[in-house]
Amino acid sequence: MDPGKLLGLFIAWPVLALVLAAIFGILYFRRRSRVVLATALSWLAYFHYELGMKLRILCSGECNIRVDLLLLYPVLLVLSVISLMLIARARVRPRP
Repeated sequence: MDPGKLLGLFIAWPVLALVLAAIFGILYFRRRSRVVLATALSWLAYFHYELGMKLRILCSGECNIRVDLLLLYPVLLVLSVISLMLIARARVRPRP
């Protein structure tokens, strides 16, 4: 699948970002990692931002060119990957 189409799913259905926020939120309560909490809150903030764009609250009507996503998607991706790596490492090496 084309990565552009995959990322476009968040534009079409912002609730997917809310699902990811919930997943990382649950992972935070299990591991108590600040990075995982930051990831959950970032996905939650992105959900609200993308919903505002979809409802035309945050844009004037011409929202077809989304340069903002060139910054947002990499940040969300890096945070998510780091959080998943921390969770995986914690499973291999349990807390004392």
